[in-house]
This record gives sequence, structure tokens and C-alpha cells, in this order.
Amino acid sequence: MPGLDETLHKLAEYRKRFEDLFPAASRRSEAKARPSRDSQKLVETDAFGANPGNLRMFSFVPDLLPPKAPLVVVLHGCTQTAASYDNGAGWSDLAARFGFAVLIPEQQRANNPNLCFNWFVPRHTARDEGEVASIRQMIDHMVTEHGLDPARIAITGLSAGGAMAAAMLACYPELFAHGAIIAGLPYGAAGNVQEALGAMFQGVGKSGEDWADLVRSASPHQGPWPKVSVWHGSADATVRPSNAGETVKQWIALHGLPEEHSHEKAGPGFTHRVWQGRDGSTLLEAYDIAGMAHGTPIAPNAVEPQERCGAAGPYMLDVGISSTYLIAQSWGLVGETARAPAAARAAVPSAGDPHKRRERSANPSARGASRPRYANSPVDPGAVIAKALRAAGLIK
Repeated sequence: MPGLDETLHKLAEYRKRFEDLFPAASRRSEAKARPSRDSQKLVETDAFGANPGNLRMFSFVPDLLPPKAPLVVVLHGCTQTAASYDNGAGWSDLAARFGFAVLIPEQQRANNPNLCFNWFVPRHTARDEGEVASIRQMIDHMVTEHGLDPARIAITGLSAGGAMAAAMLACYPELFAHGAIIAGLPYGAAGNVQEALGAMFQGVGKSGEDWADLVRSASPHQGPWPKVSVWHGSADATVRPSNAGETVKQWIALHGLPEEHSHEKAGPGFTHRVWQGRDGSTLLEAYDIAGMAHGTPIAPNAVEPQERCGAAGPYMLDVGISSTYLIAQSWGLVGETARAPAAARAAVPSAGDPHKRRERSANPSARGASRPRYANSPVDPGAVIAKALRAAGLIK
């Protein structure tokens, strides 16, 4: 692969920060990635349509889901699973209380040994190809199967999941009303491993229009564009905080907004900037969390009871502000006006609940017989990353 030697050289320089991104090589991190007992509420669906990205599909649907309920798509970060991220961020907890559905795609080690979504591989971030196509199929399945509102679909993700959320917003902008990118990167920031490392650790600077053109070229859609929320910690040593600024530039240009934000609010340890459209609605917002490292900001012990969700853990950082709740609030999913009937809010599937049952395809061996996506590829990104990790001394 061109540039691999240079990539390996850079890995030695970035070793300490790289360990933060890829701790799955150690036994300790493997234990961290295991889902807790609290996250066993997720249901796996094997047969959801075409799966060119070879991903797994997990979801949570509350009992007594209201008609035409919203859907939130949640993308985990590297070394995480659908269950571990849901347990940390608390999306299914909010869904049970307020009556919306949650879809959580999961990466497989056959595709990436560190469970990262392949946001830097062009064939996985092109419309109707690879991983983005698999996620699109899962969304279609959820909407059809549960009678969800196709006009109220939103997506969020952390780190590699945040970068893949940016890719979904670019490839299928007509599909989403909202998006939230946490500690991620703008769409088009990298096209291979070497560029990914450069974007993560050094940042990539482009004009807003150049960034926007990358999104415009990803689909035939010409607007209107999804409303986007960008979250990043100022002390993030894994994904440089300047990536948040570049993502903001990308969506300022897409929405045709002025560079100067409409208003700003400072809270305990964070700054919140908002860009509004001509009608006064929020089209773009950015949260800068002072002193926060790489991860999703949560507040499981928030003063306001309705804001409490999730649990602290690796890359799930209790910094006193709940990104999960505030994102859901900005999307109109939580709060008094968004509340579902009490029975639906209180319903969490029990061991005997039919929603708890694991869905299976007509062919029980289908998933086991599926071939890794890179089986016939001349360049295996997973193998390249593994080789780079070995060269840096991070795995044996």
C-alpha cells in the first residue's frame, strides 16, 4: 500500500495517543468492550436486507411504541460494541422513557480488528456501497418493520462512529432530519490509513466550500440539508479538536450560513455556539467541552432527573453534561412536549417480553456463512492497521 512505510514511521511517534484509540490489543481493553448486563435489552436482527459492509444490526424498540415514532441511529467508537456504547451513552434508556426507536449497527473484527467503522476507506463511505449501504438497509428495515416516521430519522456517533455518521449524512442527506458528530471528523477528511492518522493527530484544513463540495458530490441531493450538532473536548489527544472546527465549516457552507454564530452560551465547563437560519431555527450547533479528553460527554448523576442516563466507562466521560439528553432534546425527542404515553415511557422489555427475542433469518447459517468484506480485496485495511499496530509494538 503506498505510503505504508511512512505510516509505520509515524505510528512510533504517535504511539501514546494511538494506544488511546486502539486499546483493544490488551486483555484489559477486551474486558472493557464486553457489554454489561444492563445492555442486554438490545435485539439482534440477522435478516435486514443487503449487507455489503458485513455489519451486525442491533436495536431497541420500547413496548407500546407510539405510531410514527422517531428513529435514532447510534454508531459506536473503536473497541466498543453496540451494547457497550448503548450502556454508556444511555440511548435506549431515553427511548424507553420518551417513546422512540434506536438502531445501533455494530462493526465486526473480520472487517476491522479494532471494531472501528471504516470511515477512511472510500468504498465504505460511497453512496450505496459498503458499510454506509448496510446501515441504510438497516434503517429501511426499522422504518418498515416498526412503522416509524421517515421524516424523523437522526444519526449520531463517537470518534470513528462520528466520522461514519458524517459519512451517512453526506451519502444520504435526504434520509436524515438531524445528525450529531461527537469527537469525529468531517466527511472527506481521509481516504486511506495514512491520511486518517494525519487527520486525527494533525488535522486537515480546507475552506468551507471545499469541505461542502465533498458532501455535495457524495449524493445527487441538493438540499435542504440535515441539522447538525458537533461535540468535542478541548483536551482530546486522539482526534485533534480542530476537526470539530472543520466539521462546523463544512456545514456552515452547506447551509449557507454566516461564519459568525448567531449566539453563544457558556455553561459549567462548556461553550455552546448556535447558527440559526433566516426563520430563527437552529441549523448548526457546536459544543466545546473544556478539558475533556476523547469520548462522549455524559452526566449519569445530573441534577435534573430527566437528564440522567448512561454510565461512565472507557470513552464515556462523566463531565457533568449529557450529550445524549441535550442532543435528543434538540431533536425534539425528549421533554414534556415529546413525551410518549406513560405506559410506553415506563416499558423496558423483560426477559419474557417478545421484543426481547432474538430475531433470526430464514437461513440460520446465513450470518455464519457470510464472507468477510475484504476476502477478495487486493488491500485489506484491517490487515494494514494490524501490521501497523505490530510495528508500533502495540500488539504481538
